[in-house]
Amino acid sequence: MKKNTYTLLFLALAFALSILSGNAQAQKTKKATVPQTFTNPIGIGADPWVITAGEKFWYCGSGKKGIYISSSDSLHTILKKEKQMAFVPPPNEEYSKEIWAPELFYLQGRWYIYFAADSGKNEYHRMYVLEGGSDPSNPLNGEYVYKGKLASEPDNWAIDGTILEHGNSLYFIWSGWPGKHNVTQCLYISRMVNPYTLEKERFLISCPDQEWELNGSPTVNEGPEVIVMGNSVHIIYSASGSWTDDYCLGRLTCTNGNFLDRCSWTKTGPVFSRTDDVFGPGHASFVKIPGTNQWWIAYHAAREKGSGWDRNVRIQPFSWDGEIPVFGKPVSPNVPIQLP
Repeated sequence: MKKNTYTLLFLALAFALSILSGNAQAQKTKKATVPQTFTNPIGIGADPWVITAGEKFWYCGSGKKGIYISSSDSLHTILKKEKQMAFVPPPNEEYSKEIWAPELFYLQGRWYIYFAADSGKNEYHRMYVLEGGSDPSNPLNGEYVYKGKLASEPDNWAIDGTILEHGNSLYFIWSGWPGKHNVTQCLYISRMVNPYTLEKERFLISCPDQEWELNGSPTVNEGPEVIVMGNSVHIIYSASGSWTDDYCLGRLTCTNGNFLDRCSWTKTGPVFSRTDDVFGPGHASFVKIPGTNQWWIAYHAAREKGSGWDRNVRIQPFSWDGEIPVFGKPVSPNVPIQLP
């Protein structure tokens, strides 16, 4: 009788061990099948602005209600996360409508959002700034308040403002009209007194003058974004009409620190342009994956050939040749890209 009892106990123990082993193998198989790739596009949108803070990725964008921020542990899921409104403009203000291309920066101990807006007519577009909280790891920890208009002299049409932080100095770079009419868009730079005040005088650093910049009318240089490596300061900007399939990226490079002198900037391009199945790639931002040496570009492109401003957001890695960023070609839609 005792022998039969031992036999039953042994069989029960063996059965339990087989169940545990099976569960462990199932978990191992489940982990092994977690996707290691993703495909573009990652979501609908335009003018993507992505940064890292507190070991997370943060996306700043605009919609009909105002400016939102979302966060994610992974770059490729950033547009699938909850959008939290950072700023809803009061009605009937000069900055209450057509909010474009907001950008989020942590400067001198506080968060700031720079955005273009108008009162309802495009010719009134100007740059504005919001001031947020002081927590460097969380851009949403604190209320954003309207800080003011960033106006240069002359106070002409302005969009796509961004920041160049160099040593203890701040510079504001944007796309604007030389005069009061929409003939061409050029890139301008101004010193900043602080994160919400310009020194007023603007300096021209680029106008469309190369064949690859002249597709569409009016001609366009816009979407300037700063990326720095070593002693080289680069402005990666968008050229040609954003509504055309030939919208692309160019590069301005300065190595002597004389940022207000147009002659200090060397123009190269296009450095990222259309392929047989990717059209109008432009207006990019750049992010380094925390804890790695991997750099990624986030950009928008036309949904399909000829779709103009019907765009979506895409991401892919890029490399460096010394101090020069090398973006390669836009990866085709639905082609697997290795996760960072």
